[in-house]
Amino acid sequence: MTHRTAPLLMALAGAILFCGGMVFWLAQGLMSSASSSAQNPSLMEILDDVRRGHPAPPGSPKPAPQPPAHPSWRSPLTDACFAPDPGLSQRLRDQYANLNRRVQRIGIHPTNFSERQKQDAFGNRIDPKPRVVVLHETVYGLGSAINTFVTPHPEDDDQVSYHMLIGEDGRIIQALDPSKRAFGAGNSAFDGEWVITNPKAGGSINNFALHLSLETPLDGENNASGHSGYSQAQYDALALVLSHWMMNYNIPAENITTHRHVDLGGERADPRSFNWNELKERLIALGVLC
Repeated sequence: MTHRTAPLLMALAGAILFCGGMVFWLAQGLMSSASSSAQNPSLMEILDDVRRGHPAPPGSPKPAPQPPAHPSWRSPLTDACFAPDPGLSQRLRDQYANLNRRVQRIGIHPTNFSERQKQDAFGNRIDPKPRVVVLHETVYGLGSAINTFVTPHPEDDDQVSYHMLIGEDGRIIQALDPSKRAFGAGNSAFDGEWVITNPKAGGSINNFALHLSLETPLDGENNASGHSGYSQAQYDALALVLSHWMMNYNIPAENITTHRHVDLGGERADPRSFNWNELKERLIALGVLC
């Protein structure tokens, strides 16, 4: 071997060693990638799973089903305004100043309510703040409603509650703090919105709704389409509670609706014989409308 060929052979040997190292490194990288991909699927694999109808990886939000087509709500409270009655305004403002002392609070059984959820059944973040008020009627007396709320109901289909009850004599009873989720409406939606927290139960507005029920007069304890209506004391108390909720939760008047409207099953009729003008007059007198 001449002095000229020695450097060439050394360079060739170095190149071979370098190439061998690269092959080993690539092999290790491929094995590592294969192991990693088995635990963390690639974007293309996730897309393939979606196309094939496979569930997304745990913890990944999925689009929630939308409610079926449903007529939009047109509030009777947003029609033309009129000047408030000064005497009515003074009377209701005096009552409003004593509202907190006037409210009677009861404790209902935990099976009849739950916490407001911040995530739906599909992993999507949702806003639990109350933004809709649903009006109901008890059909039977106030005592009957309270007995139902304080009785344990382990079966989902039997669970029911409202946040507020208003008696014929104007009594205001808080059955549930507004921060909790009442079971006031089953399969329901409001202006194209619902929340599914239990896929087996379908969608509902309960997670973002406040529920208030008026005691039904004796002649309405039946399935008739109407009855003699609600008392003046009830409309007074209703306006006081609604005013408080509207201001406290920034709920617009157009989001005060009925169980009849939000019910998707078409089975509810409450509150029957409700006089929207009586409520409107009082909300104007309290300065929360118009």
